[in-house]
Amino acid sequence: MLNRLIDWSVTNRLLVAIGLLVLVVSAFFVVPKLNLDAFPDVTNIQVSINTEAPGLAAEEVEQLITFPIEAVMYALPDVEEVRSISKTGLSGITVVFREGTDIYFARQLVFQ
Repeated sequence: MLNRLIDWSVTNRLLVAIGLLVLVVSAFFVVPKLNLDAFPDVTNIQVSINTEAPGLAAEEVEQLITFPIEAVMYALPDVEEVRSISKTGLSGITVVFREGTDIYFARQLVFQ
């Protein structure tokens, strides 16, 4: 198979040269438009909600603050995951949205 490709390329040198020229010229137009980052952003779309509740135990924070907020966050569109942690006097909830969701749209949904 490879021998046939080499034979065809040798006998049709002009076609191979024209194809290579088209490839190189098109690369000059395409390469400047490419988005290249040294360290691309691979994080998902997350919105964090941190709530302070001074004087409440971890169980009370979970029952009175974390669970109600989680229930509302699960009802939002494009929500992929909701993670939470409850400590004494502090509730932390992270809402993860699907890839492609606009971060500002996600924040607006959470802030409503």
